[in-house]
Amino acid sequence: MTESKIDARLRELGIELPSPPPPRTARILMAKIAGGSLYVSGQLPSWNGELRYVGKVGREFTLAEAQAAARLSALNVIAQARGALGGDLDRIAEVTYLRGYVNVTPDFIEIAQSVNGASDLMIEVFGAAGAHARTAIGVAMMPYNAAIEVEAQFLLK
Repeated sequence: MTESKIDARLRELGIELPSPPPPRTARILMAKIAGGSLYVSGQLPSWNGELRYVGKVGREFTLAEAQAAARLSALNVIAQARGALGGDLDRIAEVTYLRGYVNVTPDFIEIAQSVNGASDLMIEVFGAAGAHARTAIGVAMMPYNAAIEVEAQFLLK
């Protein structure tokens, strides 16, 4: 079997994907294909089931750490996409939309910059097809007190 272009790109970048986590408590699908799009439910910054970055950005975490948490969440998004697509990330035509939620203190205003960790990863992995529309939202609390959650929509080939 020939290595996919996206898998080759991940290897070239030295990026390993975590195992896609199952839902913790919510009764949801982690990913769903509908109408030529793939929707990936919100992913927390975990590595193979171990939640990292627990706490608030602006108190426990700096902007740079928030960006790293967003990147890790986005790695989980890609891992969920791979699972939903039977391992074939080349079926992704483009990343169309990201939404990032940032668990922040009331005075932390660099919410959009925090989610750049996820956006930068998508462009790094998918190239021009990784450019996307996005919403970044600061919230008072997150599930499990995670610092970041990222969800995505992909257009499929």
